[in-house]
Amino acid sequence: MSKKNDQKMIFGKAASSPGSTLKALLTKAELHQQAEQLVLDAVPEELADGTRFVSCTDGELVLATDNASKATRLRFRQHEIMEKLREQELFRFVWKVRIKVSPLRYRDKPEVKMTPLSKENARLLKEEAGHTKDKALREVLEKLASHVRD
Repeated sequence: MSKKNDQKMIFGKAASSPGSTLKALLTKAELHQQAEQLVLDAVPEELADGTRFVSCTDGELVLATDNASKATRLRFRQHEIMEKLREQELFRFVWKVRIKVSPLRYRDKPEVKMTPLSKENARLLKEEAGHTKDKALREVLEKLASHVRD
């Protein structure tokens, strides 16, 4: 069996008996999780956060990271990463690293804090409300001025 086919067999084990699809999927997911841990151990610590193992087929290791600058730094250190990975039985035939940028779908928005109005700003709003001829604007400015901190 050639080296390429040997690696494909490790990552591409299929269920041989019918009805064992779930078991095969769970086995494959567990293998993927173990491989991802090995890859993240080989990736430099400052680049591991936000980096994921995608696949490894035919000697090509595919990694995904959340931003382009991290992808560039991973590309510069790909030979170092491959050298560490080749020490592992699972990745002994890795000869190429492909890095994709896959940004996060969403980011947690920071909680918006309402800062209370200072007494000086409240005074200025009341003063401006006194000079305004528009009744609706005057009422809005006075209402804003009432939100002063104690």
